[in-house]
Amino acid sequence: MTGYLWPPATRVVPTAAEMHTFGVELSAILHAGDLVVLSGPLGAGKTTMTRGIGDGLQVRGPVTSPTFVLARTHPSVVGGPPLVHVDAYRLGSALELDDLDIDFARSVVVVEWGSGMLDGVAESWLEVEIARPTGAAAADGDDGDVEDGEDAELDADEPRTVTVTGFGPRWAAAAAPEPV
Repeated sequence: MTGYLWPPATRVVPTAAEMHTFGVELSAILHAGDLVVLSGPLGAGKTTMTRGIGDGLQVRGPVTSPTFVLARTHPSVVGGPPLVHVDAYRLGSALELDDLDIDFARSVVVVEWGSGMLDGVAESWLEVEIARPTGAAAADGDDGDVEDGEDAELDADEPRTVTVTGFGPRWAAAAAPEPV
C-alpha cells in the first residue's frame, strides 16, 4: 500500500522529553478508530511516545509498557476515546492481534512492535518508525523507559529519527501538526 502523510515525514527528536512532546502533538490529530503502529529497537522511545499520546488524549494512567499483559486500556478522563496500548512483541501474527478483541472502532489504539501485523486488522493506520543512532547504548531493557531501576542507558537523551507514514484513506488528506 502507498503511504500518505506529512511531507517531510521525518523528524529528529533529541531527547526523551521531546519524544513525549511529539506524542502529545500526535494525539491532537487522533480520534476514535485510529491505529498507530510504533516500531524501533528496544530503548527507541516507543513507550515514551505512547505516554505523550496518553497525556494528550487525557487518559487515566500511568501509561506503562504492557509487555506481560499484551494490552492495557486507559479510559479517558474527559469523555474522549480510550487509549488501548498493545505490546505485540510476543504475538506471532495479525490473527493473534485480532484475537485480543480490541475495540478498534471506539478507541485510539497504539501497537508497539506491530509492524507487519495489520493484515485484515485495519484499513488505515499510522506507521511510526523510531531509529536510534548507531552505537547507541546496549538494548537490554523493556523499551527505554527507566522504571523500577532499569538500565538508565536505555533512556539516554540521544537523538532519535522518527518517520511517520500514514496508510489508507484516513490519512490520504491529513495535515501534519506544527512542530514544537
